[in-house]
This record gives sequence, C-alpha cells and structure tokens, in this order.
Amino acid sequence: MAKPLIAIVGRPNVGKSMLFNKLTGRRSAIVEDTPGVTRDRIYGSCDWNGREFELVDTGGIEPNTDSDMLKFMRRQAEIAIETADVIVMVTDVKTGVTAADQDVAAMLLRSRKPVCLAVNKCDSIGPVNPDVYEFYALGLGDPIEVSAVHGHGTGDLLDWCVAHLPEQTEQEDEGEVINVAIVGKPNVGKSSLLNRILGEERVIVSDVAGTTRDAIDSYFENEFGKYRFIDTAGMRRKSKVDDAIEKFSNLRSINAIDRADVCLILIDATEGVTEQDTKIAGLAHEAGKACIVVVNKWDLVEKETNTMNEMTAKIRQDLGFMPYAPLLFLSALTGQRVGKLYELINYVANQNAMRITTGMLNNILEDATARVQPPTDKGRRLKIYYMTQVGVKPPHFVIFCNDARLFHFSYRRYLENQIRAVFGLEGTPVRITIRQKGDKEE
Repeated sequence: MAKPLIAIVGRPNVGKSMLFNKLTGRRSAIVEDTPGVTRDRIYGSCDWNGREFELVDTGGIEPNTDSDMLKFMRRQAEIAIETADVIVMVTDVKTGVTAADQDVAAMLLRSRKPVCLAVNKCDSIGPVNPDVYEFYALGLGDPIEVSAVHGHGTGDLLDWCVAHLPEQTEQEDEGEVINVAIVGKPNVGKSSLLNRILGEERVIVSDVAGTTRDAIDSYFENEFGKYRFIDTAGMRRKSKVDDAIEKFSNLRSINAIDRADVCLILIDATEGVTEQDTKIAGLAHEAGKACIVVVNKWDLVEKETNTMNEMTAKIRQDLGFMPYAPLLFLSALTGQRVGKLYELINYVANQNAMRITTGMLNNILEDATARVQPPTDKGRRLKIYYMTQVGVKPPHFVIFCNDARLFHFSYRRYLENQIRAVFGLEGTPVRITIRQKGDKEE
C-alpha cells in the first residue's frame, strides 16, 4: 500500500523547495533564488513520530499566466493537489498576502482537502510576528510560523500534517523494488518515456531542451514487478553548463545514476551515438550499474531491410566499452516496444546481483588457463592460484596470483569473457581485482 502523500504548494519563490529539503533532510530539490526553478513534482520520503509519508514539492503556481512553461508547472501542482492527502500552502511573511496567494488559497479551498497554512521566513525566535495575522484573510485557519532556513516551526507543521493524515492501515511489504534511472542528453525523450510507462502526466514534456531540472522518483508496479523510475535532467557537456541551476542538474543526474540499480541510457535514433551519449554511458559503466541502451524515436527512422542491424553495429562500435549492454529499439511517442522494457530491466538487475560460488569460478579458471596459457615475461610465468567473488552490483571477482605485474590486461579480458560465456552476466559490467601472494585480503 502506498504511503500517504503531503503536497507542498504555493506561488513561486516563497521557499517551498527549501522547506521540502529541511523536512526530508536531504538536498533533493534545487534551491535557487529564481522563480520557476522547481518545475516538476519532486518526491521524498519522510517520517514524523513513527508515521511515514511521502512529501511532494511542486512548481510554483502562477494562477493567471500566458507562459507555456508556467502553465505546465501549474498543471503539475494541480495533479499533486488532486493526489495528496494533506496540502501545505507556503507563503512569505516578508511580502505579505499577495493576489497570487489569494488565488492559490481559493484553489485549495475548492479541493476540500486538509490545508495547513505555513508562513515562511519567520526566522527570528520570540513573540508572534505581527505580520502573520494578515494571513488569516486567506480563510485557511490558523497560520503556522516556520523558517525553512533554520527549521523553526517545522515540528508544529509536521504535527498538524500527521494529525490530518488518513488512518494508518497495515501496509503490505513493498518487496524488492528495482531503482531505474533514465539518463541521456537533453531532448532524447526521457520524460516522454516515463510518462508512457506511468500512463499519466507525471513529468513535464516539452520540446524545449532542459525542461526537466531535477531527478524525479516515480513508483510503478505491474505484473512484471515493482519499480522506482528516476527521470533525470538531460546532461550537457561541462563546457555548455553556464549557469548554477544547470550545474546542480548535472550533479543530480550523476547522483541518480549512483542511486539506481539499472540505468536506461537513452539515445536518439535520428542522431545516433554522440560524444555526450558516450560520456553518459561511461558514467553508468564506471558506477558499475546494470545498463540497457534504449534507442528512442525509432518511429522517426526510415527503415530498410538492414536498418536495425546497421544501427546496432554502429552503436556497438561507438559504445565499445560496454558490449555487455542489451539494445532495445522503441518509441516513447507511439509506445512501440515499451512493454519489452520490464522483463529486460528484471533480467539485467538479476545479472548485476548474481553470485557465483568459488568452486564454479575455479572450474572455469582451470579450464581457461588450460586452453590459453598465462603470459610470461623474461622467462617468468604468471601463476594463478584461485579466484573468488567478493561483491555484487556489479559482480566483483578477485584473482590471486604470484606476480600482478605479469597479469596483462588482455589476459584479464580473456578471463572475463570466459566467465561471461558460462554465466552470461548480460547487461552488467564486471570488476576484476588482481592480488599477488603476500597482499592482504580486504
């Protein structure tokens, strides 16, 4: 059963994201003194006095606007309000009640949900700030003074919210949830793919590059399993990252890769693999994540008999460092082959977490060294004693030998290929550490 949901809403620049970060205890929302920085709904887990719930940070609501992006943001906030159990409306004591605050309050009153009025930026401790009293005019009941910067009043705020959450019921075991990061350069269709998977407008989709700025978590369950999809801001080359918000977004994407079990590396079928695609795939490879190369916009490619085979060969060549990653050609726009993703995600996640017994590994090692003799250097031959697995995600093997300097990288690659030939390990990188006699085991 899903956790109850508390939505943080309000007009732009009242401190919603800073309050969200203070309550969740992590910097998951970008905080910048620029209206409109938070565009999508950002989710985070929180608990207060033993009660667990999800918190959602929304883009600022601009009730009357001509800007397409602000209309998108307003729609995202409306969806959050529709799905929330409790709503926190954040206002700014320094600017007082504005016409936009009144419009937002009217929208919230129509929702008939419990609404907590938080007056932010009450940074000093002491008697009630007299400016707070004017917020009674919004008709949302007693305002709660809070300081998102210092944390004052957040306990009272959470007490109010938890008291108004629906009754707690026995929760089912969430089971094994696979974390899936959707990564790629801007405008390859990451948000479109997530929306296709979720079947709802969870993420803003626009043909303006750089629309998604934060990494966003979306829980999804179907007959294949339980997934948490992390849609990330498109990663630009560092030379093109010229403002602070873009820099934060790139860091967020890298953090999303770190948190993921599986990375879907999206490539635009109409462009093929670019230098930036190679760098993004390299980050997932270096992080040891299970990977699937997803070739999106396949519906836009004019096809002949060998089009898919030719593009597969070209991608394999351009991403030569990750020959283990399966390729899936699909269209987020039409939904073509999107259904094939789930079984593939499950498969590569299992491969990434595979454990192999020491006995089986040493049988492979014995067979491999009999077929291809270990290398020699100046009459000294490499002797391999045994191999064992020391970790998963990715599978990590340690090989003990007489002299690590004799262990040429080509022989290491040969042994990796022998392990893959027997156990598959498709979709996952493999780590091999060489230790020589006398080295301490970690």
